[in-house]
Amino acid sequence: MKNKLVKAKSLSRREFLSGTAAAAAFTIIPSYVLGQNGQTPPSEKLNIAGVGVGGMGHSNINALSSQNIVALCDVDSEKAAKAFSEYPKAKQYKDFRVMLEKEGKNIDAVVVATPDHTHAVVAVMAMKMGKHVYVQKPLTHNVFEARRLTEIAREMKVATQMGNQGHSGEGIRLICEWIWDGAIGPVREVHSWTNRPIWPQGIDRPAEQPPVPPSLDWDLWLGPAPTRPYHPTYHPFSWRAWWDFGTGALGDMACHILDPAFWALKLGYPVSVEASATKVNDETAPLASIVRYQFPEREGMPAVKVTWYDGGLMPPRPEELEPGRMLGDGDGGLVFVGDKGKIMCGCYGRSPRLIPESAMKEYKLPQKTLPRVEGDLGGHEMDWVRACKDPSKPASSNFDYSGPLTEMVVMGNLAIRNQGVKLEWDGLAMKVTNHEAANQFVQRQYREGWTL
Repeated sequence: MKNKLVKAKSLSRREFLSGTAAAAAFTIIPSYVLGQNGQTPPSEKLNIAGVGVGGMGHSNINALSSQNIVALCDVDSEKAAKAFSEYPKAKQYKDFRVMLEKEGKNIDAVVVATPDHTHAVVAVMAMKMGKHVYVQKPLTHNVFEARRLTEIAREMKVATQMGNQGHSGEGIRLICEWIWDGAIGPVREVHSWTNRPIWPQGIDRPAEQPPVPPSLDWDLWLGPAPTRPYHPTYHPFSWRAWWDFGTGALGDMACHILDPAFWALKLGYPVSVEASATKVNDETAPLASIVRYQFPEREGMPAVKVTWYDGGLMPPRPEELEPGRMLGDGDGGLVFVGDKGKIMCGCYGRSPRLIPESAMKEYKLPQKTLPRVEGDLGGHEMDWVRACKDPSKPASSNFDYSGPLTEMVVMGNLAIRNQGVKLEWDGLAMKVTNHEAANQFVQRQYREGWTL
């Protein structure tokens, strides 16, 4: 045993945190070395870099502040100034490629919180260098990118997590356990909705061309997207509306709101999707839309229809919901329609209840069988850190789960951009089989100089 301990202590820090060596190291290193008994030695902390730290990425980094924040990158130094000032020891960069090339040996893991259109290029470069990655939702801009990230993560054996924090919460686990317990019988219908968009949509490209702010590298912000002049309607907030950069209300919120349905009902690939919407153009997502997914029978569950509403559109109010009671919560929600009853929850799977409340009171709660994430929603980032250090237990929303979830979500935009056509979908082949025009949106053409 003495020789084994000597060998373990001789492992480099890089080997200790790698996906292949970590499992072996944990079996032979004494508990005090691993920071158990309430202690976390510096050697156990991850060296983390953040890309896109002017918005949600700043919150992600703050949630990881117990680790070593070694580098921060943002194309807009003014928007990132607060994060930069809070982590003065972290090296500062505008170009993630330069950061990874210069700091690569000192980085274990990377947080990616850029706009949707650059998630994939950042995450792929990091993973191919052997870095663990945490990527904001939606995981990618399109179906093809989501599939590639899932495949590359598997090939590189890195720890991954998508930033749909509700997946680490209590609510989604209760929903799964109740549905699997048969609380409402077989589920054949799901309704989901959001209060988004809260930014302008259904608009055309602005004609004016104001100067680029001196703090912003506009070419880097565009990344793989087609070149266009800078305008403040894109950066820093309303980019979600624009097809070149974002994925609309569906892409923004469905990775949160549809997550409980995807997990509890084991959805996988839909067989068809269709949409109706307000006016659709080639620049922005519509003001409002309804997307209808059809899923086949799977794992003993019946075929199910999942309907998405945004832009103020709402599903029919369930007869079981008491007068004056809110449908979902202020951000959105889900209603599961089963043969024997209904379950309603808010956004992120919050506060699930059988409806009416009398049904909830009568229901005998099943045993909690799913593992819980320490810290509930606040522990989503640290759940990823745990997975980086112990690859035998993947993070709750690792890419093997969140990749297919994202594929389902963003393919809904294929239907929105081809409304009026029921698209038949071959999930394994990533192909619309009855309307070739829709396939141009499955994978985008990158601007010259950018590639996965």
